Amino acid sequence: MYPFLRMAKELVRARRLPRLGLLESHVSHHRCWPWDLDLWMELNNGRTLTLFDLGRLPLARRTGLDRVLKARRWGLTVAGSSVRYRRRVTAFTRLTMHTRCIGWDARFLYMEQSMWNGSECTSHVLNRSAVVSKSGMVAPAEMARALGHAGESPALPAWVQAWIEADATRPWPPAR
Repeated sequence: MYPFLRMAKELVRARRLPRLGLLESHVSHHRCWPWDLDLWMELNNGRTLTLFDLGRLPLARRTGLDRVLKARRWGLTVAGSSVRYRRRVTAFTRLTMHTRCIGWDARFLYMEQSMWNGSECTSHVLNRSAVVSKSGMVAPAEMARALGHAGESPALPAWVQAWIEADATRPWPPAR
């Protein structure tokens, strides 16, 4: 089940935190509860992605993106992701999550998130998101202007560019 209460807590908390610029980081704290575990008694990989939602949603609130989306009747959807799982997370582990927008291209917004147990990174995700309207995709530059961001996107890191290029070679739709 989706953690609606945890989401509500994060969104209420984000309302009380200072506003952030589009390219600034949101830091949040989470705990791995027993219901987040899989059969091997570690944080389930699907739940990890759900916890990452709990970092992106407050970031949207703190940057004002949620208000822009609502006012313009736009939506935001994840259009792809690449995840690295590097350290085991067990019950009651306290995690610190860092969430930030690292830039955009002509079609997508790219966000980087990481979870930390102390000084060790447990997982890292690169998300590609699309701003959408009833008439199709909205250029991320238009979204950035609506948030008051003047200027172009920062250059995307080489590893992000490589992922974009590699993902473009992936066949779609996939073979059955």
